[in-house]
Amino acid sequence: MVEKNAGGVQSVERVLDLLEAMVRSGGPMSLSELAEASSLPLPTIHRLLRTLTGRSYVRQLSNRQYALGPRLIPLGEGAGEQLGAFVQPELARLVAALSETANMAVHDGDKVLYISQVPSPHAMRMFTEVGQRVPMHNTGVGKAILAQLDDDAVRRIIDRAGMPAATERSMTTLDELLEDLRVTRERGYAIDDNEQEIGVRCFAVAVPGSPTPAAVSVSGPISRVDGGFGKRAVPLLRRAASAIGAELS
Repeated sequence: MVEKNAGGVQSVERVLDLLEAMVRSGGPMSLSELAEASSLPLPTIHRLLRTLTGRSYVRQLSNRQYALGPRLIPLGEGAGEQLGAFVQPELARLVAALSETANMAVHDGDKVLYISQVPSPHAMRMFTEVGQRVPMHNTGVGKAILAQLDDDAVRRIIDRAGMPAATERSMTTLDELLEDLRVTRERGYAIDDNEQEIGVRCFAVAVPGSPTPAAVSVSGPISRVDGGFGKRAVPLLRRAASAIGAELS
């Protein structure tokens, strides 16, 4: 659970504890599961859920479990748009220095969601739409985020999401992924090498201190994005990630 703000409003913090527990679960939760995850007493959870379901921020299912409600969707979309606009200058600096497409993505359920992009000036470049959700196991930003989690958390995500192969270079077993994440943690950045799209390579770095796991990346054709490019790109990615993280933390 997140450390409480000494000047905060307890009822608001409890509502946020519940919503964050439901996000972390990746699916519907029972009252007992919510109580365990939030450390709140059942009468308090009942009272908060009545308000949240009445406002459609939470919905109760036919099996009496609870899930996130539709009214959260525009909030998430609006937050993503505002955050995307905020990081644009950092991504623009990456593109100015490297001449390849720069992206920022955040952890969204069992996938990653692209929230901002500045495209390369080259005619042949990587195209990823803002708002697109992609798998975590075969993307640079996804692996950079997964590398921040422990292996048990990675296993739970893969158990739910699977490991669909986008190309013949995609990893398809958990053991492969866990080894790749071990290497990613050691070197401090992730690589997508033809795993999401043949002919495209990506270098990505996690954003430190971000309240929602996030990563920044640069990507482009393998003819331009090679090992030498990576040596130039990674320090710049780390600087951009640190600058973004400092503003978000």
